[in-house]
Amino acid sequence: MAAPAGRAAVRHGWPRALAVVLATSIVMLVVAAAGLWAAGATDLPKGAFLPVVLATVVTAVGGAAELSGNAGELARTHAGLTVVPLSVTLVGALTAAGGFLRPLRHRAVAGAGELAGWAARIAVLWLLALIGLASGARHAFAVDVGNGTLGDLTDALDAAPEAGFTTDVPQTAGFGLLWLAGILLLALLVSRGAPLPGRLVRFQASVRPAAYAMVVLVLAYVVLALVIALAAMAARGHAGQTLAVILLGLPNLAWLALTLGLGATWKGRVDGPFGLPVPKVLAEVLRTPDVSTLNLRTVTAHDGRWWWLAGVAAVLLTAAAFQMAVRSPARIRAWQHALHLAVALALTMLALCLTGRVSAHYGLSLLGVGDLGGNLSGELLLEPVLWPAVGLGALWGLLAGFLGALLARPVHRRGEVVA
Repeated sequence: MAAPAGRAAVRHGWPRALAVVLATSIVMLVVAAAGLWAAGATDLPKGAFLPVVLATVVTAVGGAAELSGNAGELARTHAGLTVVPLSVTLVGALTAAGGFLRPLRHRAVAGAGELAGWAARIAVLWLLALIGLASGARHAFAVDVGNGTLGDLTDALDAAPEAGFTTDVPQTAGFGLLWLAGILLLALLVSRGAPLPGRLVRFQASVRPAAYAMVVLVLAYVVLALVIALAAMAARGHAGQTLAVILLGLPNLAWLALTLGLGATWKGRVDGPFGLPVPKVLAEVLRTPDVSTLNLRTVTAHDGRWWWLAGVAAVLLTAAAFQMAVRSPARIRAWQHALHLAVALALTMLALCLTGRVSAHYGLSLLGVGDLGGNLSGELLLEPVLWPAVGLGALWGLLAGFLGALLARPVHRRGEVVA
C-alpha cells in the first residue's frame, strides 16, 4: 500500500501544483493582453498597458480595481468601475479545473484528506500569484482635455485632471481564493471521472448530472455567441473591436442573452462617452435619460425578431435537461429530475446575474460646479433584478427537467457508480 500512496503524492505534489498555477496565470494574462491590444489599449500613455493587463486579470477572478482621480486644488475627479471580463475568467477556470483534475483521473474514489491536500497546494501558490498580480496592477496617467477653452481653463487653474487605478490586495486575495475554491469544487461535481470521497459517492447521482448540464448550457451559449461574432466580423468588418469583445467579454454577452431568453429583467443606463459592446437594439433600449428596463418585452418592442432569444433558451435548456437525464441512473424519477434541474438552474441564474453586472462612471468638476460634459463625464449601468430571475430559473428548470426526463426514457442509462 505504501508504493501507490507515494506515487499519488508525487503525482499531485508541489511541482504539479506550480504547473497548474503558472498555466492558469499565463493563459489569463495572454487572453487579457490580446483583448486589450485589440481594443487599442497599447496607446495608453506612460506604460499603462501592463498594469491594465494585470488589473484585468485581477478583476476576472473577483478582485477589486479601485479608480482614483486628481485635478489640482480647485478641481476634482471621481470615477468608479465594476465589471468582470468573463472571457478571461472562463479560460482561467477551464485551465485551473483541467489541471486540478488531470492527476485524479482513472480513479473511482479518493480520500477527503488527499483531495484537500492537493487543492491546498494549488491554493497556496495561487495566493502568491494573486498578491503579485494585485501589487503590479496600479497606475496613474493624465486625462487629455483638449486644446480649447476647457484646456486653457485647467491650465490656468493648475487643475489638469489625472486618473489612475489601484487594487485592494487583501480583497483580491480573498475573492481570488474563493473563486479558485468554487472552480475546483465545480470541477469535482461536473467530471464523471473525478474521484470523490467515499462518503459523498452516494450524492453523485443527483448532483453531478445537473451540474454537468448547467456547464454544458453556459458553454453552448458561449460557442453560439462566438459563431455569431465571427460571422458578424466577416460580414461587417470591425475586426479589432469584435476581437476585443471576444477576448474580453464574450461570455458577458452570451449569458446576458441566456438570462433575457429565460425572462429575466435588467435595469440599465448608458450616458456620455461610455458604451456597451452589445447589439444595436440593446444599446437603444439602454441609452435613455433615465434608468431603463431591459427584458424580452422591451427588446422585442424595438425589434420583434428578438423573440428568438426565448426560442434558443428553450431548445438549449431542453437539450441540457435531456443530457442530464441520460447521465443519471434509470432509478431517478421524472419529478426528481425536475427538482434537480430547478435547483441547478436557479443557482446558475444567480451566478450569471451577479457576475454580469456592469457599473462605470467618470466625471470632472471645476470650482465645485457640477460635472463637465462632453468626453469628461459619463455613466454606464447594468444591474439585474436578481430574485425574480432566480425564481424564473427554478420554474424553467422544473419544466425542462420533467420534459428532458420524458425524452430520455427510451435511451439506455448507465448504472450507478458504487464505491
